[in-house]
Amino acid sequence: MDPLFEIEIERPVAGSRDAGRFLYRQLKDAIQDGRLTAGTQLPASRKSAAFFGLSRNSVAEVYDRLSNEGLVVARHGSGTYVADLPPEPASLPSPASTYRLNTFWLQEDVTAAMGFWRDDSPTVSRAEAPIDFRPALIDSRLFPFDVYRRVSAKQLRGLEKKPAAYKSPQGNQGNFHLRAAITNHIALTRAVACRPEDVVVTAGAQQAFDLLARILVTPGETVVAVEDPGYPPMRVAFAAAGARIVPVPVDEEGLVVDSLPPGVSVICVCPSHQFPLGVTMSKCRRTALVNFARQHGAVIVEDDYDGEFRYEGNPLQSLRAADPADVVFYVGTFSKCMLPSLRLGFMVVPDWARRTLVAAKNCLDWHCSTPLQTGVCAFIAEGHLAHHVRKMRQIYRRRRQLLLDLLKRDFSDWLEPIPSLYGMHIAAWARPGVDLDAAVDALAARAVKIHTLERYHLMQSPRSGLVFGYGAVDLPEIERGLAALKEVLSRSRLCTGADIFEV
Repeated sequence: MDPLFEIEIERPVAGSRDAGRFLYRQLKDAIQDGRLTAGTQLPASRKSAAFFGLSRNSVAEVYDRLSNEGLVVARHGSGTYVADLPPEPASLPSPASTYRLNTFWLQEDVTAAMGFWRDDSPTVSRAEAPIDFRPALIDSRLFPFDVYRRVSAKQLRGLEKKPAAYKSPQGNQGNFHLRAAITNHIALTRAVACRPEDVVVTAGAQQAFDLLARILVTPGETVVAVEDPGYPPMRVAFAAAGARIVPVPVDEEGLVVDSLPPGVSVICVCPSHQFPLGVTMSKCRRTALVNFARQHGAVIVEDDYDGEFRYEGNPLQSLRAADPADVVFYVGTFSKCMLPSLRLGFMVVPDWARRTLVAAKNCLDWHCSTPLQTGVCAFIAEGHLAHHVRKMRQIYRRRRQLLLDLLKRDFSDWLEPIPSLYGMHIAAWARPGVDLDAAVDALAARAVKIHTLERYHLMQSPRSGLVFGYGAVDLPEIERGLAALKEVLSRSRLCTGADIFEV
């Protein structure tokens, strides 16, 4: 049917002396308010006449009048079309000049922190198969989608048999069976002893950080210590809540506890596999950190984002497991051991904070998707997650070893790998005099993505370095990527001037 006949429009009264004028006003209003959009073809005058109960001449006069006013245009041999109308001059102030928005979210450092993994190089963006050494990525090609699809479908069929209800699973904490499965999972893989009632399910780790900031921060007063270098989105969550952010240095033993300010209220750390340096916090430093928190009335946010992947020895005890004072909030995620697209994470929360945190989550999103929770729960309970983690640990171990072997064999003049026991990335310090920024730009032109450590610093870094993520690159890609890096660095030693890294 013609668009004119489908829109809401009043028909003129048949036989009325003002029928033509009435139709003209109706069509003009429909064009000006957008019901008839630019480029829409009007029906032929004969067809419109029959539809509206007017003579053909009356409709033709209406079309002519609309044409004279520039509202429609007649195209010879084609028909009559709604014209492109120029925008009307604004009679009221624009929203941008009337309403005040929170400018925090568009600050350059905030947008950079939240998009830290992005690569803005147009060369890399256009590449069909870039070699991607960025951290925090996984190899989703190896995930058992067929298994997850099967267990999720089974859970969906179970939901079909239940009456529809508009309620929150287990008081907003998350599905009880999933929380029980998480309890068993982290007990085995991370030596975290807790009960299902201690667990709160979240939409990924970032929502966990946001919720913690909501309940722990008093705007303008609360001092939050973050690792420097560290994970940028965690820092942003607390800054957005109005916290005073204090960067604390990291050395080969982890966060330097002696550098914590006495007035700190929240301490954010990645003790198992520090992001991005990859170091593991020593046992002595862990004890000192928990003691500091207890003595100064502070709490600790423990980010354990890829702790399932340990390659040497037994898993170290988490801070949460060594927390007799109950001051540690343990944050975990399924983004690294399963898929980041699931957007599912969890927290182990001290008793004294759980009620407040659940109330804050209720205000934020009530609860995570029930089908998602039941699907992941079945995936864990049936042993598929444990099997997948074992498989990926072997694959990542081989990738890690190849990276270390190549770095030690071919890059000793430029880079010094930082010891690391966990995770899906390793970092390396640069030797003095190596221009890594220029090297990274040259690699981007070869469709190789890699980050410098400077990207993760709040304060000026005393040393430069590179981060090698191996979650999204296979063995041949690692070899090709490091061969390109070696060529770039070799040319930098042989050349001088502005064209050192010309490709």
